[in-house]
Amino acid sequence: MLLRTRGEKIFAVFNYIFLFVLAFITLYPMWHILMASFSDPIYILAHRGFYFWPRGVPNIRGYILVFENPNILIGYQNTVFYVVIGTILSMFSTVLGAYVLSRKGLYWNSKIMKMIVFTMFFQGGLMPFYIQVRNMGLLDSRWSIILPIMVSSFNLIILRTTFAAVPDSLIESAKLDGATDWRIVWQIVVPVSKAAIAVIALFYAVNYWNQWFNPSIFLNDRTLWPVQLVLRSILIENDFGAMVQVGGVGQTGVERYRMLVRYTTIVVATVPILLIYPFIQKYFVHGVMIGSLKE
Repeated sequence: MLLRTRGEKIFAVFNYIFLFVLAFITLYPMWHILMASFSDPIYILAHRGFYFWPRGVPNIRGYILVFENPNILIGYQNTVFYVVIGTILSMFSTVLGAYVLSRKGLYWNSKIMKMIVFTMFFQGGLMPFYIQVRNMGLLDSRWSIILPIMVSSFNLIILRTTFAAVPDSLIESAKLDGATDWRIVWQIVVPVSKAAIAVIALFYAVNYWNQWFNPSIFLNDRTLWPVQLVLRSILIENDFGAMVQVGGVGQTGVERYRMLVRYTTIVVATVPILLIYPFIQKYFVHGVMIGSLKE
């Protein structure tokens, strides 16, 4: 057993304390919102402060009101479409682009990479971006949320670096056996790089899930809004009209449930994407390290 010095023990104690405080600061806001979502709406209106457990009589009235709101359900359907279709298209395009750029024999490889890196630091601005999307005929279309941001330069560079680390002998052996580049990509390169693939897929999925700014400027049709934009309208614009329309509460009851619905909507819009992370956690650190360190 390795004995630690007194200085190392003191450092370990302070390290544990610091990590505990950091974890508490990170996790408590989520816990606060979760506990508030099960609290009594009257108590939430009358009291402010920290919530370590549900206050008043615990209830799920907030969740009932949220899921009775048709805008939430429509927003969820739209968000699932953006996440699933967007992630698939983004991964398909990024994998193909990264494989091509990872080949050493590609003509003008370094120049193309410099142009890609340039776009990470310098962009045309919001107005040219909007005009471009408008001229493409994508306004008030689901594709306006996917196509303009389908490939991320950062993710492309990570996958390109990962694919470049695949041994050339492995690819050359496949070519000698008659494999085409298409088969090499999907049957050799992608399986070997599954850790980085899982991480990049998570990056894309989280990005599509959290989209609200682009939909706010490209979508006027509320039936196409993602759940994050619906959440924004509830939190900032106080859009509780749907609750009254479906008969969940009366006009006088809106004020009572206003804060409760805000907390509940945040939980409903956040928890699903958090549940995905544990399934690919084992790939996360490994994939990022491969993509960032190997050249």
